[in-house]
Amino acid sequence: MKIAVDIRRATEFGAGTYTRNIVRALGKIDQSNDYFLIGAPRTASEIGDLPGNFNVVPLLQSDSTIKGHLEFRHIVKRLGCDIVHVPQLFWIPRTLPCPYVITVHDVVEHMYRARNRSSFRRSLHFQLTRHVLKNAARILAVSNFTKNEIEKLFGIPDDNIDVVYNAIDERFLRGHASENERQALVERYQVTYPFLLYAGRIGPHKNLVRIIQAFAALKTELERQALFPDLKLIIIGDELSKHPDLRRTVIRSGVQNDVRFMGFVPIEMLRVFYDAAKIFVFPSLYEGFGLQPLEAMAHGTTVVTSNTSSLPEAIGEAAVLVNPENVFEIMRALHRVLIDPVLREEMRRRGYEQVKKYSWGASAQRILQVYEQVATDRRVSIESHSAA
Repeated sequence: MKIAVDIRRATEFGAGTYTRNIVRALGKIDQSNDYFLIGAPRTASEIGDLPGNFNVVPLLQSDSTIKGHLEFRHIVKRLGCDIVHVPQLFWIPRTLPCPYVITVHDVVEHMYRARNRSSFRRSLHFQLTRHVLKNAARILAVSNFTKNEIEKLFGIPDDNIDVVYNAIDERFLRGHASENERQALVERYQVTYPFLLYAGRIGPHKNLVRIIQAFAALKTELERQALFPDLKLIIIGDELSKHPDLRRTVIRSGVQNDVRFMGFVPIEMLRVFYDAAKIFVFPSLYEGFGLQPLEAMAHGTTVVTSNTSSLPEAIGEAAVLVNPENVFEIMRALHRVLIDPVLREEMRRRGYEQVKKYSWGASAQRILQVYEQVATDRRVSIESHSAA
């Protein structure tokens, strides 16, 4: 088979993490088929070394422009590809010369972010996205929750959607931080105090306002008990400047001296933050899968997360689950974890076991089977048309 993979978003969060790890995993298990990674060479370099059957095909145009679409189509046709894999949901239809497989991480664009658009733009976005999904040879959903959302929202038949779970980046599996790495946390980021941690994208559905409010209530309770006087909340994430409501919440809650916004942190240091955190707090309102809690668990850190969307499916019984819309429930869970060492040790043990359930190797194996099914269906269709 000749398989094209659109890697133009491989340097981003979320879908980018998925793209990099799936391509690496495919490189380890498949030296027979030819892969064409279409995107910027610099983007491809983020993936790392791959076997000789993986070829980078330069394309600098964005996947959101007409020129980028036309050039991508031309490359796929010129190479005679049998399958295209687009590793994230898109909405501008692609008229490709071969079947495409699409990975859907979530449908948040049609939930929270859609509220900022006019009714016409929401409707157009929805209808075009449904067209994209209905015309896919196969849809890969990252959880059963996401699969059910696709079926419910877009009316896609159950048998055209496969659930293929995500897994965490292998760099989070390198064990605990060394003393030198912890010292770097002190020297580079001036972190010398106990802290709670949030890491991930910044957006309304991530529920950061309630995290800050719960932290403020927790500080009040701890002060009353004379516990953890120097506890801080560290928030690691992108695009903070676009969310001034978070700064306002910090000031209104009276914790401006206890909340730190870190912005982007590279994985090499993020794993040290996970390792050093007292608790990882992630009461998101909506997740298609939710990798960050698993990343924290890989470092033995207790997780407080939501009892909604995909999170119970991904996390199982390895975290303390809360109603993400109840600030005081979040606060009480954080307080309980802080003062209960037996609970922390049990969550640590369960977390290590939960992380083992997911692997990019198993996910890549299933995706390769999907490629083979799609290619077989295509050959059968071509032969039946020729016979007719």
